Amino acid sequence: MDFEDALWTVVGAGLILLMLADVFHTLLYPHGSGPVGRTIMRGFWLLSRRSRGRASTIAAPLAMAAVIGAWAGLAAIGWALLYLPHLPQGFVYEQGVPQRGDFAEAVYISMVTLSTVGFGEIVAAHPLLRLVAAFQAVTGFGLLTATVTWILQTYPALSRRRAVAHHLNLFKEAAGPEGVTSLDPRHAAGLLESLARNVASVSIDLLSFHETYYFREVEPRGSLPATIAYAHQLASEAQHSENPELRFAGRMLHAALNDLAEVLRGKFGHPGTTSSEVFDSYALHHRHRQPREQDKE
Repeated sequence: MDFEDALWTVVGAGLILLMLADVFHTLLYPHGSGPVGRTIMRGFWLLSRRSRGRASTIAAPLAMAAVIGAWAGLAAIGWALLYLPHLPQGFVYEQGVPQRGDFAEAVYISMVTLSTVGFGEIVAAHPLLRLVAAFQAVTGFGLLTATVTWILQTYPALSRRRAVAHHLNLFKEAAGPEGVTSLDPRHAAGLLESLARNVASVSIDLLSFHETYYFREVEPRGSLPATIAYAHQLASEAQHSENPELRFAGRMLHAALNDLAEVLRGKFGHPGTTSSEVFDSYALHHRHRQPREQDKE
């Protein structure tokens, strides 16, 4: 094996390791996201902020598809570079199939193996290549099932976040301008404690499923960035209540909101020294608040 063949082998192995590391950090490591997936999701998010209307809502689903495509591309090209130095002498060709040793042939073999289609007209002859091809087939099957699981886990997290937003809107409509003071203190305390648990679930979802942050809701009714400020208002009102149960519920909700603000500040870079400032930035980024003069500076 000459220097060029060794270089292709090293580059191919590097691409495969990058893909495996990115999949591990995105799908298996709690509270993590891989560099490839994170870059793609953020890139689509930044592009979507320049679009208008409902077109911006499809950016996140497209970004997830792009991440999956990037994983498949890294795997296909990585293994193709491993096969390239051994073409065509390292493979057995079926009669009538032309023997070629170019990159396109290597990519074809890699994609057929990765997809577990296995046409069988070109098979590895060397024992080590046969082992590499088998490992690629197993990886391809695992990548397929992992991405399906990723999608199935993402949308329940989005539903939980939308449910919190709807809950806040229903509370606002039912309570009216008087807020928690219009309700029986014990009943209000129970509602706020339930809301605190739901807000805590949203914080966990944002840590575990980094990509859910980039899904934008056009309708304010189902958007947490548009409604979270009202939860902060409820927590403040409850903490000033004379009822001890309601005060405790207010402190509990306030703590849950502080945890959410810390996630938004630390994980997604929202500025602000207080939770209110972080939530204002959150709403601004999701286009549910108009920028003020200091935001433009």
